[in-house]
Amino acid sequence: MQNAESFVRWFRQVAPYVHDFGGRTFVIGFGGEMVAERARFESFIHDVNVLASLEIRLVLVHGARPQIEAELKEKGLRSRYVHGLRVTDEQALMAVKQAAGVLRVEIEAPLSQGLPNSPMAGARIRVASGNFITAQPIGVRRGVGYQFTGAVRKVDALGIARELDSGEVVLVPHLGYSPTGEVFNVAWEDIAESVAVALKADKLLMFTDRLPADRKEQVLSELTAREAGTPLKKGGLTPQTARALEHAIRAVAGGVARAHLVTRRVPGSLLLELFTH
Repeated sequence: MQNAESFVRWFRQVAPYVHDFGGRTFVIGFGGEMVAERARFESFIHDVNVLASLEIRLVLVHGARPQIEAELKEKGLRSRYVHGLRVTDEQALMAVKQAAGVLRVEIEAPLSQGLPNSPMAGARIRVASGNFITAQPIGVRRGVGYQFTGAVRKVDALGIARELDSGEVVLVPHLGYSPTGEVFNVAWEDIAESVAVALKADKLLMFTDRLPADRKEQVLSELTAREAGTPLKKGGLTPQTARALEHAIRAVAGGVARAHLVTRRVPGSLLLELFTH
């Protein structure tokens, strides 16, 4: 076997992480871009399977921005954003619902794999989803009415915890529901942060397109919550990274032990983040 010594050394080195992670709660958030990139998403699912096999309690929170855009384009409609937020009118809300339904199937299907001679061989992942998020309209901001764009009001942490206690992976979409039965389109970053805080999660991991870097383009591999505010103030981050970093900071302030930004552009980045120093 080539590189056998390196493999054995690495395998021994991950033992402390395996001991530490069993029974811990990880919330993993990702946008619809992840699902749209088929090869990378398949690699991600394989990594989720590894974490599930280690008996880590997993909550997956997903977005659907590119899928909503595609639904609107197919209907000849245009998206409207103000200050980085989608204005969700009735037509856009229908596209949001359709995208959410399709994505649920597209995420659950690969998690259901179990073919022999594959990374999912022997997998027995069961997925639970539901109306865990109570949302409220964000209302009018700077003179703009956002209609069915919402924000998290409450998380059914007990309901999610019951599913996790049953050994299931919990899937939380980018939707929230009001006590009157209305449906709201909610930013997945907002939901991921809120779920992690409500569950007192050990880790919040958020996938983004580009990691924060210094002036020499070296990735900022570790920051305190206070230090993490500096890149936000200086600018230069992609909109996706800025949103993820902002919610990561808030999650840590809310009691989450660790928040991680993970690049979706590197295969195996989830495992590299969790099982290397």
